[in-house]
Parts: sequence; C-alpha cells; structure tokens
Amino acid sequence: MPAASSPLPIAEVIPALRAALAAHPLVVVQAPPGAGKSTALPLDLLQEDWLAGQSVIMLQPRRVAARAVASRLAEGLGEAVGETVGYRVRFESRVSAQTRLEVVTEGILTRRLQRDPELAGVGLVILDEFHERSLNADLALALLREVQGALREDLRVLVMSATLDPDLPVRLGAPLVESAGRAYPVEVRYLPTDPVGRVEDAVARKVRQALAEDEGDILAFLPGVREIRGAAAQLTDSGALVLPLYGDLSVKEQRRALLPDPAGRRKVVLATSIAETSLTIDGVRVVVDGGQSRTQAFDPATGLTRMVTGRVTRDSATQRAGRAGRTAPGVAYRLWSERTQPLLPPARPPEVLEADLAPLVLELAAWGAPDPTALAWLDAPPAPRVDTARLLLRGLNALDDTGRVTPEGQRLLEFPTHPRLAHLLTGGAQAGLGPLAADLAALLEERDPLPPGSGADLTERVAALRDGRAGRGDRGDAAVLERVERLSRQWRGLLGVRPDNAEPDAYALGELIALAYPERLALAREVLPGGARGRFLLAGGQGVALPEGDALAGAPALAVAHLDARALNPQNAEGRIYLAAPLALSTLDARAGWAEAVRWDARTGTLLAQRERRVGALILETRPLKDLPAELRVAALAGAIRAEGLHLLTFSREAEALRARVQSLRHWHPEADWPDLSDAALLDTLEGWLGPVLGTARTRDDLGRLNLLPALEALLPWPLPQQLGDLAPTHLTVPTGNRIRLEYRADGSPPILAVKLQELFGLEQTPAVNGGRTPVLLHLLSPAGRPVQVTQDLRSFWNSSYFEVRKDLRGRYPKHPWPDDPWTHAPMKGTKRRGV
Repeated sequence: MPAASSPLPIAEVIPALRAALAAHPLVVVQAPPGAGKSTALPLDLLQEDWLAGQSVIMLQPRRVAARAVASRLAEGLGEAVGETVGYRVRFESRVSAQTRLEVVTEGILTRRLQRDPELAGVGLVILDEFHERSLNADLALALLREVQGALREDLRVLVMSATLDPDLPVRLGAPLVESAGRAYPVEVRYLPTDPVGRVEDAVARKVRQALAEDEGDILAFLPGVREIRGAAAQLTDSGALVLPLYGDLSVKEQRRALLPDPAGRRKVVLATSIAETSLTIDGVRVVVDGGQSRTQAFDPATGLTRMVTGRVTRDSATQRAGRAGRTAPGVAYRLWSERTQPLLPPARPPEVLEADLAPLVLELAAWGAPDPTALAWLDAPPAPRVDTARLLLRGLNALDDTGRVTPEGQRLLEFPTHPRLAHLLTGGAQAGLGPLAADLAALLEERDPLPPGSGADLTERVAALRDGRAGRGDRGDAAVLERVERLSRQWRGLLGVRPDNAEPDAYALGELIALAYPERLALAREVLPGGARGRFLLAGGQGVALPEGDALAGAPALAVAHLDARALNPQNAEGRIYLAAPLALSTLDARAGWAEAVRWDARTGTLLAQRERRVGALILETRPLKDLPAELRVAALAGAIRAEGLHLLTFSREAEALRARVQSLRHWHPEADWPDLSDAALLDTLEGWLGPVLGTARTRDDLGRLNLLPALEALLPWPLPQQLGDLAPTHLTVPTGNRIRLEYRADGSPPILAVKLQELFGLEQTPAVNGGRTPVLLHLLSPAGRPVQVTQDLRSFWNSSYFEVRKDLRGRYPKHPWPDDPWTHAPMKGTKRRGV
C-alpha cells in the first residue's frame, strides 16, 4: 500500500518529501519506529516520475531486518517477495527481472558500487536506520556522495533514521523532513535499585511478573545468545510460547518469532539488540529491557577484536521501550534504577571510530581511494586504525607498499567475509586444502559449537563438524553445527570443491590459520619455575596463554585464531587463547627471514648486535653481527637512553655548568640563537650531538664513562663560545684576588656566588654578569663556609643587615676581624695576623 494512501503517520510528510527529493540529491528523513518509513514510504516513492524505468536500493544494517522489511513491503503490494520487492543478503537473494525495489545488506551495496560505480538503472538509494552509524552505512554514504559528484548528478540518496543527531542535516548539507509519528503511550517502570547477579535471571523474573500482571506479548532484550538460552530455560513452565530472536537463527525460526502464533498462544520473544529497530513484532505490548548490549571492540594496539558486554545507551533504551507502543498502549520495564538512567551513555560512537578497519581500507583501495581522507566522511576513519589495517592487509598480500590494491586483494573482495578469512579460503584452495579451508572459515565465523572446557584445539571442532556431516556422531551444539555446515557449503561452492569428511590434519589447520592470522603465529616461551606450561609469544609481540591444563599446552608452536586481548591477570598482562591449532616448526621456518638486529637489552645493560632469523617478534636463530654499522649503534644507544632516561649519561661538573650557562643566556637573550641544552632537547637530538663521541660504547658502564663536555661545546658555533665567556663567565674574581666559581641555573634566575663575607670588605657594588645587566645572587658565608645572608644588594647589606650579622659572628669567630666600618676595612681571607 503506498504510504500516501495508508493510515501510517509517514503519509503526512509525503508531499514535503516528494518536493525535497525533486529539488535535492540528498534528503534526510526522521521518523520514529512504527511511522512506516521502512515498510510504506519506499513503495510510494516508486511512483515518482524521476524514478520511471529505474529501481530503488534500500540498505538495511541486518539480515533479519532486510528479510522482514522486504516481506512487509511485498505484502503492502499484495505480492510475494521476489516480484516488485526483493532482497539480497549474503549467500541469499530473492529477486527477479520485475524487481524494482531491492532491500540489501552485508556489503551488497558496496559490492555493486565496486562493480558498477554509476549504479546504472538505479534512481534512488535509501540508507535506513542510519542512526546506528554502522561501518557499512558510513562507507556507502561516502561512496554515494562521490558518485553523485563525479558520475551521477541525477542519483538521489535518502537517509532515514528513527533518532537523529540534530547536526546531521547540516553536516550533510541536506534538507530534513520530519514525521512526528503516532506511537501509543508507553509507561516506563524502573527498579528501586540496580539488580545484582546475572542479567538472564533478572529478565526471567520480570517476564514472569509481566505475564501475570500485563496484557499482550512480551519482548525481552538480552545481550547475547548465552543469556537468551539461560532465560529461556527458566521460562519453560511459564505457560507462554518462548521464542529466541538473534541473527544466527534460521529464517524459519526468525519468522516464527516475528509473526503471531498460529495457535493464538501468548508469546515471549527473547531478543538481542537486533530487535531494537526495523523489525515489527506483532502483538508486543510489554518490553523487558535487561539494560545490557554486546558489541565488538577493536584494540588497534594489539590488532585484536573482542566482544564487550556493556550498559545499554540512552537512545537504545528509548528505541527498546518504543517497541511496546507500536499497536496499543504498553509498558516497558527497565531493569535498572531511575537514578542510573541519566548516567547511561547517551549513544554509541559511530562504528567507524571503533571498528576493525581492514575491510573498509581494502574496499577503499579497490575503489581507487587508498587515502581515506579523500572522501567526504561524516566522521573520518582514525588514522592510527587505518595504519593498523594497512599493516594487516600488506601481510595478507592484499595491498602493495603504496596502499594500492593488489590482484590478491581484488580476489579477496570476491568473498563476502573479512579479508583474513578470504585469504584463508583462497590460500587454502591454492594449497589443495579447499574443503578444510571451507570448514575452518565457517567455524571461525560462528560461535564455538563445543561446550566450555572443551579445550582450544580447533581440530576437535572440525572433527565434530565432519562427524555430524558423515553421520558418525552428534557431539557439540547441533544448531551451531548446522549453521556452520550451511556456511561451509557456501564456501565450498565458491571454491568449487566437494566436502571432505576425513579426520582433519591438525598441522594443516595450523597452516590455514597462519594464512588468516600471520601476526598470531606463536612460539612457546621457556618453561617457568614450577613447571608452568602453555605460555606463548605471538609474532605480533603480545604474550598469550592457554587455560591451565589445555591439551595444546605442550605444543612448541601454535597458530592462534581466537583470543581475548584482556589480561588473564594484571601481573603478566597476557591474552587468553580460545581457539588454536598446532603449528609445524617447518611452517615457521618457511616464513622466516634474516635481518640485522641491534637493540638494547635493558636487563643486562648491553647493546645486542646480531643477525636474527625471525617471523615478526619470534626469533628462531641468531648469529653474532661482527661488523656493526655506526648508524645502527648510534640509533640503538639513542633509543636506550630515551627509554631509560638521560641519567644513563654522566654529565661532569663542567658539562652541567656549560648547560646551565647556555640555558641562562637563552632566557636573557631570547632574540639570540643560543642552542637548547635542556634534557628534552638533548633527548630529541641525541643522534646528532652524542653520536660523534659514542666510539665503541656497548654497555651501560661505557655510557656512564663518556666525556660529554666536547660534544656539548661542539653545539656552540663561532662566535658563541667567546660570547659565552664574556656574558656568562665560569668564575668571578673578588677583592681578595680569589676566583670564585659561579653556579648558574637553567631557568634564567641570577647565578649564585657563594663567598666568605670577609672577602668582600670594601666592595660597594654587587658583582654582575650578562654584560653587567644581571647582578649575581650573593650567598655570604661565615668563616666556616656556612651561609649567613643571601642578597643581590651588597650596598644595602653593608648599611643595615651587616651589623646584625656582625653581632653573631663576633661571638662565634672572635679571631676574625669584624670591623665597625666594612667600607674601609681591607678584605681578608682568614684570621687576624699576629701583632695586629
């Protein structure tokens, strides 16, 4: 049914939207859930004159939503899916020659853009649920804007969202069309205090309460499949039809959760965040929100991705509650306190700022944009994450050194999966291991089919899959293994290989994992005191460990597929290995190469210089490096000093004095070109000033014995040395004829002249440096060398403070002269001469 003639709220803004699309290539629509923007609006736009003879592509962020939205749209036309309306998701499509509206996901739009940048025959692209800011949606928008600017001025793009960043239309330079919607009221109820314990227990208790007190079907949100199963197990005797809903379910099971029960039974749908938007579940009047969501978090420092369970965001909580008011007034139970609500994060950051960017960077390279900043992004991919992605893709031979896509990279893009697994599949096929590669790739994409405590060996998972396929047994989770087999069948079809049900070769699995995760090849560390085993070093440099007692603990080498970057304990900061296979040392040997290594061993305080046969951080063999190039020595020692600190060097008294004199002149004469001899500046320029005096230094003791004064003096070009002596002398001569050392300070404060008071009798003016512009700070000393007065005004001291000081000194040092008139008394070095 076209939206303009339907009772849905979106009908009210159709005229404004038509006018906006007629005048602008990019338009933004905001409409709350249930307004009809996904399931009615696209049908109405098919009637526009500017779309005559052209089709519409509609991007949905999830496969479940893509199928469900396509079904609703087809129902609105009274047709079956695959006629006017169809869909394409990974490994599945329902389209025909008459299809004009395709709902797509899983990178399908990106693939089409790569094959046909002009999008021939397409007049409109709709990006639905854009508020989720998925990586695919951001990439699609960036590519479409470039297509509009360079190839297709007539192509229109419609960005649709349930909630909206108020700045989005301005940032896109696009008009905004808003639909207020007509959602029914939803009463939000909080708990008195935040619950303690497992979220599935709290959800099951609240569902039972809602079944007893409220009307209608119930939609409950949990973070993942494990929690869904835990809650379902507690609700088996609830009297309601309890159904799961998550992305890995079969299409039949998903439809069962979305549609009313044919027998009229009351439903409880236990769902992940997949049910927040797009999907309409008929009959829901109650929402139970467990308050948690599970997302992927990528750590660019380790190159690892892990699943993280955290608090739901405020905008997601609003979306979830709105599900209770689609068709009638409802109630939403939030399993946290009202005091906690304002403390929730307002929204998730855009995925492009947090995700593994390897797929995106490869797509951009194939697009001809190896520099992501060349595209118009809402939020540009962070440069450090782009660099991490490029490093990985070069390791997969997908990019060359300039960041451009290679033939292998183009081949990887033909496989709808992460570049890692695509490389596993292509490399496995080339090595004659296609069936095993298909099984392994499918297992790595799905949840672990074996129960916790089954060990980390992937060989056991492949064996379970093949046993089930051959009818030899049913160990493992049957539902997971069924999904794995379905995916493996798709990979086998792409590779053109038949299934293999033989016992898997563990070392062949290790070789395949090495293709996908080259930085996760692992060597066993030395056995620790007490016989600890199972600790490994990855080629990427991280430490990892197997759970205690794992069967792979004694392997000399592993290829690691899945691990958690989080530390097993704060003391060793090692990641935990979840899935791996043994690796033949010959596989490491084949990947190893010789390289010269010059580095500082902080433990022994020694410079190590050797040739190493290595794979990343894994050293397989070493040989002494006899002829050590000077530049490598200098670079390694400079790195050691920067790592440990400038205290590795010993600055003599003269060297420290030179530094302080020069730094003082930098403060007194900022207009002059005095070099910076501060710690920070010397550390920054170590190679330049220290390199010439390093000689054959190789140890911490050698560094401590270096004479640094000549190296510092060499930083003063002519005529600075002469000016230094004139403006900042090392000593001053006092009236007794003694040359007293000055103590300069790097902050530019007056230098200190520590001198016995008696040596200055008769001196009227305070001595000065810096061409007479900077009086020194006098530390006047007793005959025993102890300070008795600090002053920069000697005249004032003789006229006033001297007489108070004289009273004390006469009693303590009676053999020394303490004249009534210090102006006329001769300066003295010691006591009175006899007879005087």
